[in-house]
Amino acid sequence: MSSAHTLPRLFVASEKLDEASAGATCAMEPGQARYLGAVMRRGDGDVVRIFNARIGEWRATISGLRKERGSFVLQEQIRPAPENGEPGCVMAFALLKRDATDLAIRMGVELGVARFAPLITERTVGQRVNEERLAAIAIEAAEQCERLTVPAIDAPLRLTDFLGAWPSEKTLFAAVERLDVRASSPGAERARAPRPFSGARSGDGVLIGPEGGFSDGELDVMLARPFVTALTLGERVLRADTAVAAAATLFDASLGNA
Repeated sequence: MSSAHTLPRLFVASEKLDEASAGATCAMEPGQARYLGAVMRRGDGDVVRIFNARIGEWRATISGLRKERGSFVLQEQIRPAPENGEPGCVMAFALLKRDATDLAIRMGVELGVARFAPLITERTVGQRVNEERLAAIAIEAAEQCERLTVPAIDAPLRLTDFLGAWPSEKTLFAAVERLDVRASSPGAERARAPRPFSGARSGDGVLIGPEGGFSDGELDVMLARPFVTALTLGERVLRADTAVAAAATLFDASLGNA
C-alpha cells in the first residue's frame, strides 16, 4: 500500500459526509471523478485520502468510477478532526484585481488563515467576486497543503461595516504603510509592539489595504477604534497580495505554527 503522503487528497463537503466509520460510502463530485480517472489514472480499488473539518482525514478506496461519478469507501482514519478547528487569523483584505485576489486566497490558505473577509475600500479597484471560483481555489489549496479545514470566505463588506461588526474582544492588527509618519494619530501608541503580532491569539484579525493604501479618512476611522493595533510589515512597500502572504506568515509564526 502506498505511503499516505503519496496518495491523492480530496476534500469532501461535510453535508456529504459529516460522520465517518469504516465501510461508510460517499459520492464523488463530478470534477473529482474526472480528476481521478482522466488525470490521475486511478480506478476502482485504488486508495485515496479524503478529509473535512468534521471527520478529519481518512484513507478510502475508489468504487464505481465512471466519467463523472463514483464513490469513496472509507477504510481507516489517518488524522482526527481538530477539536476546536485549526488556529489562524481572520484575514481582512481589500479586494484586488482577479488574479491578485486569487493569489491572496491561495497563499492565505497555505499559510494558515482561518477565515477571509474581502473588503471594499475607497481605493478598491474590483468590487465583484466570483464566490464559487474563490471557494474552489481555497479547497484546492487546502488539499495541497494538507490542512484539515477549508477557510470560509465572507461576502465582500465595506470597510466601515466590517469595523462596525468586529468583536471588540478580538484584536485587529492593521498593516499601515509608513506608520512612523502617523506617530501622532489616535492608536499610534498601540503600534509599538516589540515585534509584529505580539500577543496575537487565534481568531484575531489582520487588516490589509488596497494597492495605494488606505485613505487618510479610513486610517483615522480605523486607528480610533480601541481594538485596532497598527503595525508595519517592514520598511519595504509591498504589493497588497504580497502583504497578505507576509502578514499571514508572521501571524502564523506568532502562534507557534511556523
